[in-house]
Amino acid sequence: MGMSSTPQSAFSISPAERYSRQTLFGPIGKEGQQKLATAHIAIVGCGATGAALAGLLARAGVGTLTIIDRDYVEPSNLQRQVLFNEADAAACLPKAEAAKQHIARFNSDIAVHAHIADLTPANIPELLNGPQLILDATDNFETRYLLNDFAVANHLPWIYTAAIGSYAATMNILPSGEHRTACLACIFPAAPSGTVETCDTAGILNTAVNFAASIAATEAIKFAAGDLASMRRTLLSNDLWTGERSEIRTGKPWPDCITCGQRNFPHLRGEGRPHITLCGRNSVQIHEHHRPVDFSELEARLVTHGTVRRNEMLLRFERAPFTMTVFADGRALIQGTTDVSAARTFYARFIGS
Repeated sequence: MGMSSTPQSAFSISPAERYSRQTLFGPIGKEGQQKLATAHIAIVGCGATGAALAGLLARAGVGTLTIIDRDYVEPSNLQRQVLFNEADAAACLPKAEAAKQHIARFNSDIAVHAHIADLTPANIPELLNGPQLILDATDNFETRYLLNDFAVANHLPWIYTAAIGSYAATMNILPSGEHRTACLACIFPAAPSGTVETCDTAGILNTAVNFAASIAATEAIKFAAGDLASMRRTLLSNDLWTGERSEIRTGKPWPDCITCGQRNFPHLRGEGRPHITLCGRNSVQIHEHHRPVDFSELEARLVTHGTVRRNEMLLRFERAPFTMTVFADGRALIQGTTDVSAARTFYARFIGS
C-alpha cells in the first residue's frame, strides 16, 4: 500500500522535532533554541555568501530574517548560490524575493522581509530598523564602510564576510558592551587601492563561499543564542586551495579610529558616494533617480526598440550591445560595458534623465 501525500499547507512540524538535533548540542539547548526563534538578523547581499547564510540561519530556526539585495538571479549564479535554481534564473527573479520563496518551502515558520534595493545612506535607517545583528554578504567596501558607520553609530553588532577565488575571510564586530571589539575601520582604515580582484576576474569556488558563510552563520547563532563570550575576536582568513591560514587579533578597538574612536561617520552621511557605480560582471549601476516605474508603460515604450521581458519586480530590455535591467524604484543595471558615460547615455536615451 503506497503512502498518501500530505498537502504542504496541512503538513505541520513541531519545533521540538525540527530542531531536535540542534537542541541536543549543549551550548544551544532548548533555551538557546527559543532565543533563536525570537531573533531578528539582517543579511545585506544575497549572492553566494548571502544565499548560504540565509539558508543556514533559516534552517537553524532564526525566527526573522531581513534580506536586502539589489540584483536578480542569472545562470552564472547557479554554480555557487545555493538557494536558487534554473527557474529563478529563467525568470530573472530578484535574489531577495527568490530567497524568501525558497526559505518558505523548507521552513514556513521563518518570517522573511525581502527588500529589492541597493543599500544607501538614505534608506539604511529604514531597511535596518529592527534587526539585532547585521551580516555582511556584499561584494564591495563602499557598502561595508556604510554598514560599519551605521552599526557603530547605533551600537549594533555586525559580521564582515568575504570570499573570492579560494579565499575566505570573516570578522565579528561588536561595537559596545563588555565584549566590544575593533570595528572595520580599525583594521582597514582605507579601502584597498589599485586594481581589486572580483569574482568576475578571479573566479570563485563554491566551497570558499560556503566555508565563509558557515563560520559567519555559526557566529551569528552564538550571538542569537546569547553566548557573546564565545564569539571569535579575530579576523580569520583561510585559503582553501593552498591551506594557508591567518588570524589577526581584533579584540581591542584602535583609540584613534575615525569611526569607533572619534565617532565620525562620513559614509553614513553619504560624503563622496557616487550615484553611478561599477558593479562587476561588465556592468554599471545607475541609482541616481529614485522614482517609481510603471513597467506596463515602460514595456510599451521600449518594445519597438528591442527585446523586453518583465515580471512584477523588474524589467529587462535587450538592445545590442547592452542589456538594461530596471527595478521598481528606478534603479538600473546596464550590462555590456564598464564605460559610465556609455551607460548613462543608454539609460537617458530609453528611460530619461
